[in-house]
Amino acid sequence: MQIFTWKAAYDASKAVAPVVKVIKFGDGYEQRQASGINRLPRKFSLTFKRETAGIDEIDAFLSARGAVEAFNYTHPGQAIGVFVCREWTRTNIALGVDGLAATFEEVFE
Repeated sequence: MQIFTWKAAYDASKAVAPVVKVIKFGDGYEQRQASGINRLPRKFSLTFKRETAGIDEIDAFLSARGAVEAFNYTHPGQAIGVFVCREWTRTNIALGVDGLAATFEEVFE
């Protein structure tokens, strides 16, 4: 499995959406139940700002995976995980400097 090694800018964010089954009853009552063994998938919103050649490398890595092939990623202070990137946006910041924003979603294979 490929490893994503580039470091993101400091404005990265982490989101966790627990996987829960909810049954709604009348009068606003509900029952919640944990769903599956991997109930806390992580999602990281990352930004990268580098010289154009550096962003070219990140863009090529993500394009080669094509949201199908997963890769290993370790976010600073977090455990290693298996992720896919389904969408990313590249921007031109200045002459010779580009940016790339991506969302890494943890998957369990």
